[in-house]
Amino acid sequence: MRITHLVTHSGGFHADELLSSVVLTRLYPHAEIRRSRDRDWISPAADRIVFDVGGAYDAERQIFDHHQKPGPKRAGGEPLSSFGLIWMHYGRAYLAALAVPDADIEAIHAEFDARYVLPIDLLDNGAMEPSVAGPLAGLTLPALIESLKPPFDDPSPTADDDAFARALGIASRFVEALVGTLAAKVRAEGIVIDAIARAGSSAILELPTGMPYRPALEKAGADHILFVVHPRGDDWTLNGIKLAEDTFEQRADLPAAWAGLTDAALEEASGVKGAKFCHTARFIAVASSRPAILEMAEIAVREARG
Repeated sequence: MRITHLVTHSGGFHADELLSSVVLTRLYPHAEIRRSRDRDWISPAADRIVFDVGGAYDAERQIFDHHQKPGPKRAGGEPLSSFGLIWMHYGRAYLAALAVPDADIEAIHAEFDARYVLPIDLLDNGAMEPSVAGPLAGLTLPALIESLKPPFDDPSPTADDDAFARALGIASRFVEALVGTLAAKVRAEGIVIDAIARAGSSAILELPTGMPYRPALEKAGADHILFVVHPRGDDWTLNGIKLAEDTFEQRADLPAAWAGLTDAALEEASGVKGAKFCHTARFIAVASSRPAILEMAEIAVREARG
């Protein structure tokens, strides 16, 4: 039977059922969202998906609650929220609906789950303190959603439903952007791996445009590569490679004599015609042409190697 209703609880809303709604409304765009605690609505039926309410988890009957005891858990023992359940059963179809290539769906499904779904599962179930959860990237989602709730003294009888509807549109765009970012990273990985193969033993990696490159370098074990060059508009950039996302330390810094210089001063210090800029922190430099940036890269490699 055709799904005509997506049913969740009424009243105040949280990240788990709102983000579940993001997924389900993409897959069932003609279904009506019904926010209710009426037993007739929150009971399973062939024409509806019930989530975050109803006191049961039964995928075949299309009911996905997690408040019952014992609640559903992940394979590793972590508690699931309704978002975790919906993502488990419908996340792959959601990614396909966003035109993620079939070959990339499993990888993106798993990464989105680890980065954005799991933190919400843990926080919603009280399995992680907010003070611990805060630094996790995934918690940008519940933080955003919390700010979209109506004020406590809004007198409108439809305040929660109206705010839920507004939040759903915002959260949908946010989640789709996150998926797009993950999909782009997967595409970038293939491009970088190919470029690593072309670079061979060179310490300089040339890419066709700016893109994430550190994960692919680590995956390929390309520890010999010290710098990355690529075009940026009419210019070319020379970039260092961070040792990790949470540090400014690099495999190698650009020459100290270049730090903070621009244009003629940088041309004189580097000896490269067309050198335009070097950041004071020595993680990026800019030149006006490919030959100029490659010359700067060769100088940086020689200095880094002593």
